Amino acid sequence: MSGTADSSADPEADPGTGALTANLMHFARALRAAGLPIGPGRVIDAVHAVRAAGITNRTDFYWTLHAIFVNRRDQHDLFDEAFRLFWRDPQLLERMMAALLPQLQLPPDEARKPTTRRIAEALRGNEPERRAEPEKIEETVDATLTWSDREVLRTKDFEQMSNDEVEAAKLMMAKLRLPFAPVPTRRYRPDPAGARADLRATLRATLRTGGDLITLKFRTRRTRVPPLVVLCDISGSMERYSRMFLHFLHALTNDRSRVFTFLFGTRLTNVTRYMRFRDIDQSLARVAGAVEDWSGGTRIGHSLCEFNLRWSRRVLGQNAVVLFISDGLDRDAGAGLAREMERLHKSCHRLVWLNPLLRYEGFEPKSQGMRAILPHVDEFRAAHNLASLEDLITTLGEPATTPARSAFLWQGKAA
Repeated sequence: MSGTADSSADPEADPGTGALTANLMHFARALRAAGLPIGPGRVIDAVHAVRAAGITNRTDFYWTLHAIFVNRRDQHDLFDEAFRLFWRDPQLLERMMAALLPQLQLPPDEARKPTTRRIAEALRGNEPERRAEPEKIEETVDATLTWSDREVLRTKDFEQMSNDEVEAAKLMMAKLRLPFAPVPTRRYRPDPAGARADLRATLRATLRTGGDLITLKFRTRRTRVPPLVVLCDISGSMERYSRMFLHFLHALTNDRSRVFTFLFGTRLTNVTRYMRFRDIDQSLARVAGAVEDWSGGTRIGHSLCEFNLRWSRRVLGQNAVVLFISDGLDRDAGAGLAREMERLHKSCHRLVWLNPLLRYEGFEPKSQGMRAILPHVDEFRAAHNLASLEDLITTLGEPATTPARSAFLWQGKAA
């Protein structure tokens, strides 16, 4: 039956019944497995919408389902890939009444795309498993040619991970801890083995004995773990990495005190209170509701200006360490960025820039935004997989290098 035929001639041609409804349910389950928040209510709405719009035109069919299933900008790419793979056959809409389910065979060039891979795994996840006859397998062990799946996962780029690998990486990140050494504060505490005499405590003790016995009291400085301030870029070019970093930051926030998290794209958003929820799903849901500029442009200078004016004096005291997570690509071409980075660097004890682009061998800071940021950081490190995060943890446990020395070493390496 062609797509232009009268649908009233056959009851199976009604979009609310038959194979089309089953295909819509299958498509909704695939989108849900890929990460879109789709429930039974949206599936029912999709069936009603398709019944009203019809299926004679592929473009109208696409935007009908798009209007039902997509409500955020960052969900568009996933839906587009899923629609293209699920309804792959250009003539499928005309032959849909024949109950043909979509094919999941992917060409090699498309299978290498990270988004396509996630969609393909979601589609395959809804297929019934084929039971094969048990075969007798001879087990052999070759210790010289084996390696750990954990080691492979440590060195794999977040952008290239499958859904299962992403979940495994999140579990590994939840166990990471930053080994910040306590730093001395201006306050003191009583300490019999302290190196500094406490004259006030000594006089109080002397008054209790009437001055007959003078016992020296000693004190030492109090120590406290320095605050950690995170400024994370959530623009479109950083989307996959920023979502992984949020899981890492959630683990840090629930492991220690005084962790402050700020997200920025075209504006700055303080999500510290939401990251303190113990439940990671509840925490990320609150963050998603509070942030309005996911996967948009990037105005780094504007966001840092707002941070320096509103938040720097509140959170950058007592030798604070700042993690600046961004690829350095600025929509404003670095306007005012150097001035704001200099002020940020002078306000904190240590400024570490984490850039996923540094993973490339021939990387050079050619953009104006990168050139404005680089002179004002203490450490410039890659952050694209679990191994780079472990290296960051090791580095933060060591004494900080001077900004000039750090920049000089990296520029010499890049040259």
